[in-house]
Amino acid sequence: MATDTGNGYSPHLRGLTVTTISTLLGMAAGVGAAVVTEGPTDTAGVMLLAGAVLVQLPLFKLLGIDTDDFSTKDYLYITFMTFVLWFITWGLILTTNAL
Repeated sequence: MATDTGNGYSPHLRGLTVTTISTLLGMAAGVGAAVVTEGPTDTAGVMLLAGAVLVQLPLFKLLGIDTDDFSTKDYLYITFMTFVLWFITWGLILTTNAL
C-alpha cells in the first residue's frame, strides 16, 4: 500500500492509535488523581498527568509507532489530549463525589 509508513501502520491507524492511547491515559490519570489526592489543590494530580504524558513515547515505540518523525505539533497534540481528558475526568469525579 502506498500510504504505509513501513512499520505496518497506515497514517490513519497511527493517528487513531495515538489519539486512543492519549485519551485513555488521560482518563486513567484523572481517576488516579481522584483516588490519590485529597482535593483539587493537591499537586499529586498534576504529577500523575505529567507521568501519563511522559510514559506515552516509550509506549508508542513499544507498539511500533515511529516517534522519530514526530513534530512539535504531534507532541503538543499528545499533551493536549491527555490534559483535557485528565481535567474533565478529575473534574467530574470531584464535582459528583463519585469516589
